[in-house]
Amino acid sequence: MRLILTSDVAPLGKRGDVVDVARGYARNYLLPRRLAITANEGALAQAEAVRAARIESELRAREAADNLAQQLAGSRVVIAAQAGDEGQLYGSVTIADVIEGINRFTGVRLERSQVEVARPIKAIGLHEVQVRLHAEVEFPITLDVIPA
Repeated sequence: MRLILTSDVAPLGKRGDVVDVARGYARNYLLPRRLAITANEGALAQAEAVRAARIESELRAREAADNLAQQLAGSRVVIAAQAGDEGQLYGSVTIADVIEGINRFTGVRLERSQVEVARPIKAIGLHEVQVRLHAEVEFPITLDVIPA
């Protein structure tokens, strides 16, 4: 049975995709939950418009992420933290501290889901943090943790 997805369905596809599924799956799962509609000529034209808009939106998001990545890539962010005499921090540098530091030095506001700290930062020195702005755009930022 041919259907047009009205929502993203993980194993099948994204919103606006035309899919062929078994009648039982369509009748018992997709149609009652309004995840899809039956494909007819008018709905196919509308699905094509939705798919084109989605592709355009994804392209614009990718371009925006690339531009921001060019602006931020290779930047060095300085974060002051309280530390002992041996260079060990009294706490650790959190993702919130990293986001605040990036905002302070570059003026760019990131979300928690976009910043990835591989292991806790508990010492003074240079550390690398990964920033993922888009599924295909990822780059490192260098943190310079100094004693406060």
